Amino acid sequence: MKVHNVVQMLQNTVLKNPDKPAMLWKNQGTYESLTYDNLWKRIQNFANGLLYLGVKPNDKVAIISNSNFMWGISDFALASIQSVSVPIYPTIPTEQVAYILDNTDIKYAIVENEEQFKKVKDSGVQLEKIIMMFSSQSSEHLPFTEVEELGKKHQNADWETLWKDLGRDQLLTIMNTSGTTGKPKGVMLTHGNILSNIEGIQFWVIELLPEDISLSYLPLSHIFERLAGHYLPLSIGVTIGYAENINTIPDDLQEIRPTVLTSVPHLFEKVFTQIMDQINNGSPVKKRIFDWAVEVGKEKYNYYLQSNVDDYLSQSYLPKNLYRKWKIADKLVYQTIKDRLGGRLRGAVSGGGTLNKEIAKFFWSLDIPLMEGYGLTETSPIISCNPMLRAKVGTVGKVLPNLELKIADDGEILVQGPSITQGYYNDQEETEKSFEGKWFKTGDVGELDEEGYLKIIDRKKRLLILSTGMNVAPAPIESKINESIFIAQTLILGDNQKYVTALINLDYETLIPWAQKQGINTKNKEALSKDPLVQKLINDDIVELTKEFTNYAKPKRVTLISDEWSVDTGELTPKLSLKTNIIKKQYEQEIKEMYKKNETKAEAI
Repeated sequence: MKVHNVVQMLQNTVLKNPDKPAMLWKNQGTYESLTYDNLWKRIQNFANGLLYLGVKPNDKVAIISNSNFMWGISDFALASIQSVSVPIYPTIPTEQVAYILDNTDIKYAIVENEEQFKKVKDSGVQLEKIIMMFSSQSSEHLPFTEVEELGKKHQNADWETLWKDLGRDQLLTIMNTSGTTGKPKGVMLTHGNILSNIEGIQFWVIELLPEDISLSYLPLSHIFERLAGHYLPLSIGVTIGYAENINTIPDDLQEIRPTVLTSVPHLFEKVFTQIMDQINNGSPVKKRIFDWAVEVGKEKYNYYLQSNVDDYLSQSYLPKNLYRKWKIADKLVYQTIKDRLGGRLRGAVSGGGTLNKEIAKFFWSLDIPLMEGYGLTETSPIISCNPMLRAKVGTVGKVLPNLELKIADDGEILVQGPSITQGYYNDQEETEKSFEGKWFKTGDVGELDEEGYLKIIDRKKRLLILSTGMNVAPAPIESKINESIFIAQTLILGDNQKYVTALINLDYETLIPWAQKQGINTKNKEALSKDPLVQKLINDDIVELTKEFTNYAKPKRVTLISDEWSVDTGELTPKLSLKTNIIKKQYEQEIKEMYKKNETKAEAI
């Protein structure tokens, strides 16, 4: 029987697993946990506290915080009293916070700490009340725990009626897009949007079990983590372990030892880079063993891809000789790498960006199933995902069974179904532009292969049309170049130009040790990026990595950027995607220089 709202979904889990840890986090060096039963009680208390303070159904309430257990309590408490949560990325500047607060008619805010409180105050938007999770003494805000105590003392008899009356059409949340090309848009998502996406993905990827432990490190203000790392595991009874912060992930993996992991491609790229860097700097014998083990893994993956269901279930799809080699490779290589990821990982899902095909195949070769999916904020978010059985690297899998998808004449992906947004808050014009009848226009260009697997080519707006008339999709080129262990990010350019160029953001974690071995002074990053040996190293990598692309798609000029791009400095979105417009404006002069130079000069690659 289908549930009517996400609060009922959680209650079902609480009734089945009351004593099981729901959430796990570190507090001053020691892990604390919250059982499902206690989570439900704290949600009830916080919800009643909000009602006592005057929060009403349909009120818009901002949550500005990094991911933690109080974020989860806030989310379900707001839903239970029929209020609408509006998550805001904690990394965005005050002016963007001000825009969202004003655009979505925010009345109340729940903030993490003084830093986020200051953004709200500096925004100039007048709110009824501000609640702070990690509170300091101030008359301008209410501590989170005080609101819980108020709710405990003033239990509202209507609370249970409020959440039981919620239907699938009720607005649950307004999720703001990351604003890679302009102002964020407030995507309206209902309880039914989220529930139908959970129903579509269940058992499609990794079959989650109550025994599973997941690691949550992506911001819950991003729809991918909110669905895959929050609602979905809580609907099953999984324990969610929260990372302390993005820098502690290696330690968190060792301490929480997750069995499932959801991430954007950046984490998998980083793990790949670190492994390859260690192998390349290791002994020749270790490198030969590693390369052999990877080849064995690739051979196993090819058998897996071609096996039928009966063979897979009986585990008879591998020839005995290959199985013996695989067991040896597992002992010598795979297990060592899996131990670095906690030692219990039985599957991982990548979303929120394009995953490099070779990196995906690399993880499969190491016996770490890595399934790539695809979706948007507007689609709650998952449109397609690779199934655990016969996951096909280089694709984003098959369309969920409760969605319909078609490819328009110009290659744009159109989709319709119960998980699609009803539109953008306070923006009817943008809503109308985003639909073609019942079909939502994703803005992505893609294609379906002969087996029905979806491939993403690029964002429609990002397709480069050269002055020669040739079309270039930058994302696959950027992804391939980023395989270099010395490159952090790549931005491919060339719209209305004769040829393609690239801005390269260097990975100093691996570049500096290499440069020191060459006797290069590494104290000044700008000088390091201009060093002839460094430029040759990067150019050689780019030539090698792009050799499979057609000649007109290969970058003819490259500029190495000495700055480190990040969320804090504004070049990356919170999900670590490039803010192309900001980067192009920031490096306008460098881009002009690449197109001024004579193509016959030696700098051209």
